[in-house]
Amino acid sequence: SSSYWSVRVLRSILELIQFVSVLSTIWLPYLIVFWKTAYSKLLLRKADKIPQELHHIVQEAFLTLQKHDCFFQDLVRIKGKDFLTPVSRILIGNPGCTYKYLNTRLFAVPWPMEDYEIKYCHPELFTACKALIKLNDYLTTEAIQALQEQNLSGTKETEGTAVTDRERDFSNFIMGSLLEDQSSLYTPRNDCTNLKYRTSYNLTLLNYMDPLQMPYLKQEPYFRMGNMAVSWHHDENLVERSTVAVYSYSCEGEYDKVNEQDVEGRDPADWHVGLKVAWDIKTPGLAIPLHPGDCYFMLDDLNMTHQHCVLAGFQPRFSSTHRVAECSTGTLEYIFGRCEVALQNLQVDSDSAALSLKSLEVQVVKEVEEIHNEQFWFRANANRKRIWKKMDFMVNLVLGEVGKGERTMEQRNEIISCFLPLLTERQELRKEWTARCQCQLAMSLPEEQKPKCHPLWKDDDPSMPLPYDLEEVIANLQTLLE
Repeated sequence: SSSYWSVRVLRSILELIQFVSVLSTIWLPYLIVFWKTAYSKLLLRKADKIPQELHHIVQEAFLTLQKHDCFFQDLVRIKGKDFLTPVSRILIGNPGCTYKYLNTRLFAVPWPMEDYEIKYCHPELFTACKALIKLNDYLTTEAIQALQEQNLSGTKETEGTAVTDRERDFSNFIMGSLLEDQSSLYTPRNDCTNLKYRTSYNLTLLNYMDPLQMPYLKQEPYFRMGNMAVSWHHDENLVERSTVAVYSYSCEGEYDKVNEQDVEGRDPADWHVGLKVAWDIKTPGLAIPLHPGDCYFMLDDLNMTHQHCVLAGFQPRFSSTHRVAECSTGTLEYIFGRCEVALQNLQVDSDSAALSLKSLEVQVVKEVEEIHNEQFWFRANANRKRIWKKMDFMVNLVLGEVGKGERTMEQRNEIISCFLPLLTERQELRKEWTARCQCQLAMSLPEEQKPKCHPLWKDDDPSMPLPYDLEEVIANLQTLLE
Protein backbone atom coordinates (compact mmCIF):
# COMPACT_ATOMS: atom_id res chain seq x y z
CA SER A 1 0.00 0.00 0.00
CA SER A 2 1.06 3.61 -0.51
CA SER A 3 3.00 5.17 2.33
CA TYR A 4 5.19 8.10 3.17
CA TRP A 5 8.03 8.76 5.58
CA SER A 6 7.59 11.60 8.02
CA VAL A 7 10.45 12.73 10.21
CA ARG A 8 8.67 11.29 13.22
CA VAL A 9 8.41 7.87 11.55
CA LEU A 10 12.05 7.99 10.48
CA ARG A 11 13.16 8.81 14.01
CA SER A 12 11.11 5.90 15.38
CA ILE A 13 12.64 3.52 12.87
CA LEU A 14 16.13 4.72 13.70
CA GLU A 15 15.57 4.21 17.43
CA LEU A 16 14.31 0.71 16.71
CA ILE A 17 17.31 0.00 14.51
CA GLN A 18 19.69 1.12 17.22
CA PHE A 19 18.29 -1.47 19.63
CA VAL A 20 17.66 -4.36 17.25
CA SER A 21 20.85 -5.24 15.42
CA VAL A 22 19.20 -7.59 12.98
CA LEU A 23 16.95 -4.79 11.71
CA SER A 24 19.97 -2.55 11.47
CA THR A 25 21.50 -4.76 8.80
CA ILE A 26 18.24 -4.83 6.81
CA TRP A 27 16.49 -1.45 7.14
CA LEU A 28 19.26 1.10 7.53
CA PRO A 29 20.86 0.42 4.13
CA TYR A 30 17.38 0.51 2.58
CA LEU A 31 16.56 3.89 4.10
CA ILE A 32 19.90 5.33 3.01
CA VAL A 33 19.41 4.10 -0.56
CA PHE A 34 15.80 5.33 -0.52
CA TRP A 35 16.90 8.79 0.57
CA LYS A 36 19.82 8.87 -1.86
CA THR A 37 17.76 7.84 -4.87
CA ALA A 38 14.55 9.80 -4.20
CA TYR A 39 15.11 12.98 -2.19
CA SER A 40 18.80 13.93 -2.15
CA LYS A 41 18.16 17.32 -3.75
CA LEU A 42 15.93 18.60 -0.96
CA LEU A 43 17.81 20.67 1.61
CA LEU A 44 16.47 21.98 4.93
CA ARG A 45 18.02 24.83 6.91
CA LYS A 46 16.71 24.81 10.47
CA ALA A 47 15.80 28.17 11.98
CA ASP A 48 18.72 28.15 14.42
CA LYS A 49 21.16 28.05 11.49
CA ILE A 50 19.82 31.35 10.10
CA PRO A 51 20.87 34.77 11.49
CA GLN A 52 18.49 35.94 14.21
CA GLU A 53 18.46 39.49 12.85
CA LEU A 54 17.19 38.20 9.50
CA HIS A 55 14.37 36.29 11.24
CA HIS A 56 13.32 39.47 13.02
CA ILE A 57 13.10 41.77 9.99
CA VAL A 58 11.48 39.17 7.72
CA GLN A 59 8.80 38.16 10.21
CA GLU A 60 8.13 41.84 10.90
CA ALA A 61 7.77 42.35 7.12
CA PHE A 62 5.12 39.60 6.94
CA LEU A 63 3.07 41.23 9.69
CA THR A 64 3.45 44.68 8.11
CA LEU A 65 2.16 43.47 4.75
CA GLN A 66 -0.75 41.78 6.48
CA LYS A 67 -1.55 44.94 8.45
CA HIS A 68 -1.71 46.92 5.19
CA ASP A 69 -4.04 44.32 3.57
CA CYS A 70 -1.52 43.34 0.91
CA PHE A 71 -2.43 39.64 0.70
CA PHE A 72 -5.16 38.56 -1.75
CA GLN A 73 -6.61 35.28 -2.93
CA ASP A 74 -5.95 34.71 -6.64
CA LEU A 75 -8.66 33.85 -9.14
CA VAL A 76 -7.13 30.95 -11.09
CA ARG A 77 -8.40 28.58 -13.77
CA ILE A 78 -7.92 24.81 -13.48
CA LYS A 79 -9.31 22.48 -16.17
CA GLY A 80 -11.66 25.17 -17.44
CA LYS A 81 -13.08 26.07 -14.01
CA ASP A 82 -12.40 29.17 -11.90
CA PHE A 83 -11.25 28.88 -8.29
CA LEU A 84 -10.13 31.22 -5.54
CA THR A 85 -6.87 29.97 -4.04
CA PRO A 86 -7.16 28.97 -0.34
CA VAL A 87 -3.86 30.80 0.17
CA SER A 88 -3.66 34.61 -0.06
CA ARG A 89 -0.65 35.96 -1.96
CA ILE A 90 1.39 38.94 -3.05
CA LEU A 91 4.21 38.97 -5.62
CA ILE A 92 7.27 41.11 -4.81
CA GLY A 93 10.39 41.30 -6.95
CA ASN A 94 12.45 43.07 -9.58
CA PRO A 95 10.67 46.09 -11.10
CA GLY A 96 8.46 45.13 -14.05
CA CYS A 97 8.61 41.37 -13.43
CA THR A 98 5.52 39.25 -13.84
CA TYR A 99 4.76 35.65 -12.93
CA LYS A 100 2.10 33.52 -14.59
CA TYR A 101 0.58 30.42 -13.05
CA LEU A 102 -2.73 28.59 -13.55
CA ASN A 103 -3.66 31.01 -16.36
CA THR A 104 -3.31 34.07 -14.13
CA ARG A 105 -0.58 36.69 -14.52
CA LEU A 106 0.64 38.40 -11.34
CA PHE A 107 2.54 41.72 -11.44
CA ALA A 108 5.36 42.19 -8.95
CA VAL A 109 5.34 44.96 -6.37
CA PRO A 110 8.95 46.18 -6.82
CA TRP A 111 11.45 45.80 -4.02
CA PRO A 112 14.10 48.52 -3.62
CA MET A 113 16.84 48.34 -6.27
CA GLU A 114 19.59 50.65 -7.41
CA ASP A 115 18.87 52.76 -10.49
CA TYR A 116 15.11 52.56 -9.86
CA GLU A 117 13.04 55.28 -8.24
CA ILE A 118 10.28 53.43 -6.47
CA LYS A 119 7.59 55.17 -4.45
CA TYR A 120 5.66 53.33 -1.75
CA CYS A 121 2.34 54.49 -0.36
CA HIS A 122 3.64 54.01 3.19
CA PRO A 123 7.19 53.98 4.68
CA GLU A 124 6.47 50.69 6.43
CA LEU A 125 5.97 49.01 3.05
CA PHE A 126 9.39 50.21 1.91
CA THR A 127 10.91 48.66 5.05
CA ALA A 128 9.05 45.39 4.45
CA CYS A 129 10.17 45.13 0.82
CA LYS A 130 13.73 45.99 1.82
CA ALA A 131 13.68 43.13 4.35
CA LEU A 132 12.53 40.70 1.68
CA ILE A 133 15.33 41.60 -0.70
CA LYS A 134 17.79 40.99 2.18
CA LEU A 135 16.23 37.55 2.63
CA ASN A 136 16.51 37.07 -1.13
CA ASP A 137 20.24 37.84 -1.05
CA TYR A 138 20.79 35.44 1.86
CA LEU A 139 18.89 32.59 0.15
CA THR A 140 20.79 33.17 -3.09
CA THR A 141 24.12 32.78 -1.28
CA GLU A 142 22.92 29.65 0.53
CA ALA A 143 21.62 28.08 -2.68
CA ILE A 144 24.91 28.64 -4.54
CA GLN A 145 26.86 27.11 -1.64
CA ALA A 146 24.51 24.12 -1.48
CA LEU A 147 24.86 23.40 -5.20
CA GLN A 148 28.63 23.73 -5.03
CA GLU A 149 28.81 21.35 -2.05
CA GLN A 150 26.52 18.91 -3.81
CA ASN A 151 28.75 18.84 -6.87
CA LEU A 152 31.88 18.28 -4.73
CA SER A 153 30.29 15.51 -2.68
CA GLY A 154 29.04 13.97 -5.91
CA THR A 155 32.63 13.76 -7.11
CA LYS A 156 33.58 11.91 -3.91
CA GLU A 157 30.66 9.54 -4.45
CA THR A 158 32.10 8.39 -7.76
CA GLU A 159 35.27 7.33 -5.98
CA GLY A 160 33.44 4.31 -4.60
CA THR A 161 32.45 5.04 -1.00
CA ALA A 162 30.14 2.22 0.12
CA VAL A 163 26.63 2.91 1.39
CA THR A 164 27.26 1.06 4.66
CA ASP A 165 30.07 3.48 5.47
CA ARG A 166 27.46 6.24 5.73
CA GLU A 167 25.44 4.88 8.64
CA ARG A 168 26.89 7.49 10.99
CA ASP A 169 26.03 10.29 8.54
CA PHE A 170 22.49 9.00 8.17
CA SER A 171 22.09 8.85 11.95
CA ASN A 172 23.16 12.48 12.18
CA PHE A 173 20.76 13.36 9.40
CA ILE A 174 17.76 11.97 11.24
CA MET A 175 18.54 13.07 14.77
CA GLY A 176 20.36 16.31 14.03
CA SER A 177 20.29 18.74 11.13
CA LEU A 178 17.71 17.20 8.88
CA LEU A 179 18.56 16.89 5.17
CA GLU A 180 21.88 18.68 5.41
CA ASP A 181 23.88 15.73 4.00
CA GLN A 182 23.47 16.10 0.25
CA SER A 183 26.05 13.48 -0.68
CA SER A 184 24.29 11.85 -3.61
CA LEU A 185 22.66 12.22 -6.98
CA TYR A 186 24.77 15.19 -7.92
CA THR A 187 24.27 17.27 -11.04
CA PRO A 188 27.02 17.73 -13.63
CA ARG A 189 29.63 20.25 -12.51
CA ASN A 190 28.55 23.78 -13.39
CA ASP A 191 30.67 26.87 -13.68
CA CYS A 192 30.05 29.76 -11.29
CA THR A 193 28.15 31.80 -13.87
CA ASN A 194 25.63 29.02 -14.47
CA LEU A 195 25.12 28.45 -10.75
CA LYS A 196 24.45 32.15 -10.20
CA TYR A 197 22.01 32.20 -13.11
CA ARG A 198 20.03 29.31 -11.62
CA THR A 199 19.95 30.90 -8.16
CA SER A 200 19.49 34.59 -9.00
CA TYR A 201 15.99 34.94 -7.59
CA ASN A 202 14.16 37.78 -9.32
CA LEU A 203 10.96 37.59 -7.28
CA THR A 204 9.25 36.01 -4.32
CA LEU A 205 5.66 34.85 -4.09
CA LEU A 206 4.53 35.49 -0.51
CA ASN A 207 1.76 33.32 0.91
CA TYR A 208 -0.49 33.58 3.94
CA MET A 209 -3.17 31.25 5.23
CA ASP A 210 -5.08 30.77 8.47
CA PRO A 211 -6.35 27.17 8.27
CA LEU A 212 -8.98 27.76 10.94
CA GLN A 213 -10.63 30.31 8.64
CA MET A 214 -10.93 27.75 5.83
CA PRO A 215 -14.28 25.91 5.88
CA TYR A 216 -12.83 23.05 3.86
CA LEU A 217 -9.34 21.91 2.87
CA LYS A 218 -8.73 19.10 0.42
CA GLN A 219 -7.32 15.88 1.87
CA GLU A 220 -4.00 14.60 0.56
CA PRO A 221 -5.15 11.73 -1.69
CA TYR A 222 -2.18 9.33 -1.95
CA PHE A 223 -0.46 8.92 1.41
CA ARG A 224 -3.10 10.09 3.95
CA MET A 225 -0.96 13.06 4.98
CA GLY A 226 -3.96 15.16 6.04
CA ASN A 227 -5.21 18.64 5.07
CA MET A 228 -3.50 20.34 2.14
CA ALA A 229 -3.13 24.11 1.96
CA VAL A 230 -1.62 23.68 -1.52
CA SER A 231 -2.17 20.54 -3.63
CA TRP A 232 0.53 18.52 -5.38
CA HIS A 233 2.19 20.57 -8.12
CA HIS A 234 5.36 21.73 -9.85
CA ASP A 235 6.18 25.43 -9.66
CA GLU A 236 5.56 26.95 -13.09
CA ASN A 237 7.23 29.54 -15.30
CA LEU A 238 10.76 29.04 -13.92
CA VAL A 239 14.21 29.00 -15.49
CA GLU A 240 15.11 25.37 -16.21
CA ARG A 241 16.86 23.59 -13.32
CA SER A 242 16.69 26.67 -11.13
CA THR A 243 16.57 26.27 -7.37
CA VAL A 244 13.45 27.24 -5.40
CA ALA A 245 14.01 28.55 -1.86
CA VAL A 246 11.25 28.84 0.75
CA TYR A 247 11.27 30.63 4.12
CA SER A 248 8.44 29.44 6.40
CA TYR A 249 6.98 31.21 9.43
CA SER A 250 4.02 29.74 11.29
CA CYS A 251 2.68 31.98 14.03
CA GLU A 252 3.08 30.68 17.55
CA GLY A 253 0.15 30.44 19.95
CA GLU A 254 -2.54 28.21 21.40
CA TYR A 255 -4.73 26.01 19.24
CA ASP A 256 -7.88 24.02 19.83
CA LYS A 257 -7.18 20.33 20.47
CA VAL A 258 -10.58 19.54 18.96
CA ASN A 259 -9.10 20.26 15.55
CA GLU A 260 -6.63 17.41 15.79
CA GLN A 261 -7.25 14.73 13.18
CA ASP A 262 -6.20 11.18 12.40
CA VAL A 263 -3.18 11.59 10.14
CA GLU A 264 -0.73 8.81 9.44
CA GLY A 265 2.79 9.45 10.63
CA ARG A 266 2.83 13.24 11.23
CA ASP A 267 1.74 15.72 13.86
CA PRO A 268 -1.30 17.50 12.34
CA ALA A 269 -0.61 20.61 14.43
CA ASP A 270 2.62 21.30 12.51
CA TRP A 271 2.86 22.64 8.99
CA HIS A 272 4.74 20.31 6.62
CA VAL A 273 6.04 20.33 3.09
CA GLY A 274 5.22 17.11 1.27
CA LEU A 275 7.36 15.72 -1.53
CA LYS A 276 6.91 12.82 -3.92
CA VAL A 277 8.37 11.60 -7.18
CA ALA A 278 6.25 13.02 -10.00
CA TRP A 279 3.47 10.70 -11.20
CA ASP A 280 4.65 7.99 -8.81
CA ILE A 281 2.79 6.90 -5.67
CA LYS A 282 4.68 3.64 -5.22
CA THR A 283 7.86 5.35 -4.04
CA PRO A 284 7.17 6.49 -0.46
CA GLY A 285 6.39 10.17 -0.14
CA LEU A 286 8.04 12.46 2.38
CA ALA A 287 6.51 14.93 4.88
CA ILE A 288 8.89 17.35 6.59
CA PRO A 289 7.77 19.52 9.53
CA LEU A 290 8.29 23.27 9.12
CA HIS A 291 8.85 25.14 12.35
CA PRO A 292 8.92 28.97 12.56
CA GLY A 293 11.93 30.28 10.64
CA ASP A 294 12.85 27.04 8.84
CA CYS A 295 13.96 27.24 5.19
CA TYR A 296 14.05 24.57 2.54
CA PHE A 297 15.59 24.45 -0.93
CA MET A 298 14.52 22.41 -3.94
CA LEU A 299 17.89 22.16 -5.67
CA ASP A 300 18.72 21.74 -9.34
CA ASP A 301 15.96 19.86 -11.23
CA LEU A 302 14.03 18.66 -8.16
CA ASN A 303 11.06 20.89 -9.02
CA MET A 304 10.86 19.14 -12.41
CA THR A 305 11.34 15.53 -11.30
CA HIS A 306 9.21 15.78 -8.13
CA GLN A 307 5.95 17.32 -7.03
CA HIS A 308 5.42 19.05 -3.72
CA CYS A 309 2.45 20.10 -1.61
CA VAL A 310 1.95 22.11 1.57
CA LEU A 311 0.24 20.34 4.46
CA ALA A 312 -1.68 22.65 6.79
CA GLY A 313 -1.01 22.84 10.50
CA PHE A 314 -3.25 24.60 13.03
CA GLN A 315 -1.58 28.02 13.21
CA PRO A 316 -1.65 30.82 10.61
CA ARG A 317 1.44 30.64 8.39
CA PHE A 318 3.44 32.97 6.14
CA SER A 319 5.96 31.83 3.56
CA SER A 320 8.26 33.58 1.12
CA THR A 321 8.95 31.43 -1.94
CA HIS A 322 11.91 32.74 -3.93
CA ARG A 323 12.14 31.81 -7.60
CA VAL A 324 14.10 32.42 -10.78
CA ALA A 325 11.07 33.24 -12.91
CA GLU A 326 11.40 33.00 -16.69
CA CYS A 327 10.94 36.68 -17.46
CA SER A 328 12.78 37.05 -20.76
CA THR A 329 9.44 37.81 -22.43
CA GLY A 330 7.39 38.43 -19.29
CA THR A 331 8.13 41.97 -18.12
CA LEU A 332 6.13 45.10 -18.68
CA GLU A 333 9.10 46.81 -20.31
CA TYR A 334 9.61 43.93 -22.75
CA ILE A 335 5.96 43.82 -23.82
CA PHE A 336 5.61 47.57 -24.26
CA GLY A 337 8.95 47.61 -26.05
CA ARG A 338 7.51 45.13 -28.54
CA CYS A 339 4.50 47.39 -28.92
CA GLU A 340 6.71 50.37 -29.73
CA VAL A 341 8.56 48.37 -32.38
CA ALA A 342 5.30 47.22 -33.96
CA LEU A 343 3.90 50.77 -33.92
CA GLN A 344 6.83 51.95 -36.03
CA ASN A 345 4.82 50.50 -38.92
CA LEU A 346 2.30 53.35 -38.48
CA GLN A 347 2.83 56.56 -40.44
CA VAL A 348 1.05 59.90 -40.02
CA ASP A 349 -0.03 62.03 -42.97
CA SER A 350 1.53 65.48 -42.48
CA ASP A 351 -1.56 67.28 -43.83
CA SER A 352 -4.55 65.32 -42.50
CA ALA A 353 -2.86 63.63 -39.51
CA ALA A 354 -4.52 60.40 -40.67
CA LEU A 355 -2.76 57.15 -39.79
CA SER A 356 -1.81 54.48 -42.33
CA LEU A 357 0.47 51.43 -42.61
CA LYS A 358 3.98 51.61 -44.01
CA SER A 359 3.93 47.96 -45.08
CA LEU A 360 1.93 44.77 -44.83
CA GLU A 361 4.76 42.40 -43.97
CA VAL A 362 3.44 39.19 -42.45
CA GLN A 363 5.94 39.35 -39.58
CA VAL A 364 4.69 42.81 -38.54
CA VAL A 365 1.08 41.58 -38.65
CA LYS A 366 2.01 38.58 -36.51
CA GLU A 367 3.90 40.75 -34.00
CA VAL A 368 0.89 43.05 -33.54
CA GLU A 369 -1.59 40.26 -33.00
CA GLU A 370 0.54 38.06 -30.71
CA ILE A 371 0.88 40.93 -28.24
CA HIS A 372 -2.90 41.04 -27.86
CA ASN A 373 -2.94 37.47 -26.60
CA GLU A 374 -1.46 38.27 -23.16
CA GLN A 375 -2.85 39.72 -19.92
CA PHE A 376 -0.74 42.90 -19.90
CA TRP A 377 -3.18 45.51 -21.19
CA PHE A 378 -5.38 45.64 -18.08
CA ARG A 379 -2.46 46.75 -15.88
CA ALA A 380 -1.37 49.57 -18.21
CA ASN A 381 -1.47 53.24 -17.24
CA ALA A 382 -3.26 55.89 -19.33
CA ASN A 383 -0.37 56.44 -21.75
CA ARG A 384 0.15 52.74 -22.30
CA LYS A 385 -3.59 52.15 -22.78
CA ARG A 386 -3.31 54.51 -25.74
CA ILE A 387 -0.64 52.16 -27.10
CA TRP A 388 -3.13 49.28 -26.93
CA LYS A 389 -5.70 51.37 -28.78
CA LYS A 390 -3.16 52.08 -31.51
CA MET A 391 -2.44 48.37 -31.74
CA ASP A 392 -6.14 47.68 -32.22
CA PHE A 393 -6.26 50.40 -34.86
CA MET A 394 -3.35 48.78 -36.72
CA VAL A 395 -5.36 45.55 -36.90
CA ASN A 396 -8.22 47.60 -38.34
CA LEU A 397 -5.93 48.95 -41.05
CA VAL A 398 -4.64 45.47 -41.90
CA LEU A 399 -8.19 44.18 -42.26
CA GLY A 400 -9.00 47.08 -44.56
CA GLU A 401 -5.98 46.35 -46.75
CA VAL A 402 -6.84 42.66 -47.04
CA GLY A 403 -10.18 43.53 -48.63
CA LYS A 404 -8.71 45.80 -51.30
CA GLY A 405 -8.70 44.53 -54.87
CA GLU A 406 -5.10 45.45 -55.74
CA ARG A 407 -3.72 42.54 -53.69
CA THR A 408 -3.12 39.28 -55.53
CA MET A 409 -4.95 36.24 -54.20
CA GLU A 410 -1.62 34.73 -53.11
CA GLN A 411 -0.67 37.85 -51.12
CA ARG A 412 -4.12 38.07 -49.57
CA ASN A 413 -4.22 34.40 -48.58
CA GLU A 414 -0.74 34.63 -47.05
CA ILE A 415 -1.83 37.48 -44.77
CA ILE A 416 -5.12 35.81 -43.88
CA SER A 417 -3.43 32.45 -43.14
CA CYS A 418 -1.07 34.20 -40.72
CA PHE A 419 -3.69 36.48 -39.22
CA LEU A 420 -6.74 34.23 -38.86
CA PRO A 421 -5.38 31.72 -36.27
CA LEU A 422 -4.09 34.58 -34.11
CA LEU A 423 -7.40 36.46 -34.27
CA THR A 424 -9.27 33.25 -33.46
CA GLU A 425 -6.99 32.64 -30.47
CA ARG A 426 -7.52 36.21 -29.28
CA GLN A 427 -11.29 35.86 -29.52
CA GLU A 428 -11.23 32.62 -27.51
CA LEU A 429 -8.94 34.12 -24.87
CA ARG A 430 -11.02 37.28 -24.66
CA LYS A 431 -14.25 35.28 -24.22
CA GLU A 432 -12.60 33.18 -21.53
CA TRP A 433 -11.20 36.24 -19.76
CA THR A 434 -14.54 38.09 -19.93
CA ALA A 435 -16.30 35.06 -18.44
CA ARG A 436 -13.75 34.99 -15.61
CA CYS A 437 -14.25 38.71 -14.94
CA GLN A 438 -18.01 38.28 -14.73
CA CYS A 439 -18.16 35.03 -12.75
CA GLN A 440 -19.59 34.99 -9.25
CA LEU A 441 -16.17 34.44 -7.66
CA ALA A 442 -14.72 37.49 -9.39
CA MET A 443 -17.66 39.63 -8.30
CA SER A 444 -17.03 38.63 -4.68
CA LEU A 445 -13.47 40.01 -4.70
CA PRO A 446 -12.55 43.46 -3.36
CA GLU A 447 -12.84 46.16 -6.02
CA GLU A 448 -9.08 46.68 -6.34
CA GLN A 449 -8.57 42.95 -6.91
CA LYS A 450 -11.30 42.30 -9.49
CA PRO A 451 -9.91 41.35 -12.93
CA LYS A 452 -10.66 43.96 -15.60
CA CYS A 453 -12.33 43.23 -18.93
CA HIS A 454 -10.69 44.40 -22.12
CA PRO A 455 -11.69 48.08 -22.55
CA LEU A 456 -14.22 49.19 -25.13
CA TRP A 457 -12.31 52.20 -26.38
CA LYS A 458 -14.14 55.53 -26.43
CA ASP A 459 -14.16 57.31 -29.78
CA ASP A 460 -12.13 60.20 -28.42
CA ASP A 461 -9.72 60.28 -31.37
CA PRO A 462 -11.22 60.77 -34.87
CA SER A 463 -8.09 59.24 -36.44
CA MET A 464 -8.72 55.94 -34.61
CA PRO A 465 -12.30 54.64 -34.96
CA LEU A 466 -13.95 52.21 -32.57
CA PRO A 467 -12.67 48.62 -32.64
CA TYR A 468 -14.00 45.97 -34.96
CA ASP A 469 -16.28 43.06 -34.11
CA LEU A 470 -13.91 40.10 -33.84
CA GLU A 471 -16.49 37.41 -34.56
CA GLU A 472 -17.64 39.22 -37.70
CA VAL A 473 -14.05 39.76 -38.84
CA ILE A 474 -13.15 36.09 -38.32
CA ALA A 475 -16.21 34.97 -40.28
CA ASN A 476 -15.34 37.35 -43.17
CA LEU A 477 -11.72 36.18 -43.30
CA GLN A 478 -12.79 32.55 -43.33
CA THR A 479 -15.09 33.32 -46.25
CA LEU A 480 -12.30 35.09 -48.17
CA LEU A 481 -9.93 32.18 -47.57
CA GLU A 482 -12.46 29.72 -48.96
